[in-house]
Amino acid sequence: MSPVDPNVDPLGAGDTADVAVPDLRLVEWAPRPQVSVPVTRVPRAAVPAVDVHNHLGRWLTPDWCAPDVDALLALMDAANIATVVNLDGLWGDELEANLDRYDRAHPDRFVTFCQVDWTLLERPDGEQVIAEQLRDSAARGARGLKVWKNVGLTVRGPDGALVLPDDPRVVGVLTLAGELGLPVLIHVADPKAFFDPLDAHNERFDELAGHPSWSFADRDRYPAFDDLIDALERLLVATPGTRYIGAHVGCVAEDLDRVERLLRAAPNLVVDIAGRLGELGRQPRRFRRLVEDFPDRVLFGTDAFPLSAEELEVHFRFLESADEAFDYVPGEDVPPQGRWQIAGAALPAHLLPGLYADNARRVLDARGR
Repeated sequence: MSPVDPNVDPLGAGDTADVAVPDLRLVEWAPRPQVSVPVTRVPRAAVPAVDVHNHLGRWLTPDWCAPDVDALLALMDAANIATVVNLDGLWGDELEANLDRYDRAHPDRFVTFCQVDWTLLERPDGEQVIAEQLRDSAARGARGLKVWKNVGLTVRGPDGALVLPDDPRVVGVLTLAGELGLPVLIHVADPKAFFDPLDAHNERFDELAGHPSWSFADRDRYPAFDDLIDALERLLVATPGTRYIGAHVGCVAEDLDRVERLLRAAPNLVVDIAGRLGELGRQPRRFRRLVEDFPDRVLFGTDAFPLSAEELEVHFRFLESADEAFDYVPGEDVPPQGRWQIAGAALPAHLLPGLYADNARRVLDARGR
């Protein structure tokens, strides 16, 4: 066989050596999909829903994430969102401000979780101080506790060692949360790719290149991803009297078999889907099987702040339709997590009430109103 000349079109179009190929940087590449697929509009949840994972306070932003509460309530009504869980309560005066603005002003529409200051574990008496902080927040009216990923990644004890999720001091505080009737929404680790080298094989290269501080690939500074998930499982088993909501599909949305093992090992665990459509939408049939196998253990949540009609519709479309090849974040030329699209899970109608609201209400109502 004669060697092929790379400058000659085999279809006979002639010499292609003079075809200009643009010098295109990856960050500038925004391909337009050419597939023609159905588009299902799902502007409202099929049943009244509880967004169990959202941020309305001032923890992650310089001002309130929802500057106009009346506008937020109108959006919730239009989208059939009955209740939003606000994870930004923090403690003390900030908790009071969140409770006044949301829970007390609009009962049943908002549920605020507190946090605790885990950096206090740098002190020898840190666990006791944090326990008092948690008791105070419960007395003020916090409805749950949010545990952030700094436990396991940055929080250190008096000896300078990282405090992992199964540290006895963490176990003690979260045992107390259960005794106080506070469910714990816990975020451990981050997407698996954040723990991998930032190289040509990393599926989150776009995202991490724009936010290099989000990388936890340095094993001299950070634990491995699997070590953090294993520590989470040991924490869950060690505190059976505490109800947990595993943020972001139990913190391991990329591996639903691992999520299933967590659910089987820890009957006190439920998981939310917040912030992980980019993962779940690449495995919609496996996700549907997870919901079918654990119909009372998977919860609706968005982690979309500020909340928008467009974000909500994408979530409803993923859960309720069989659409294929659609964006998991609307209005973005380059998807924020990775250059892929998702497909709908087409959950059966009988599974939607539990996922959208009933499962969350069982957890939230454990302490009573």
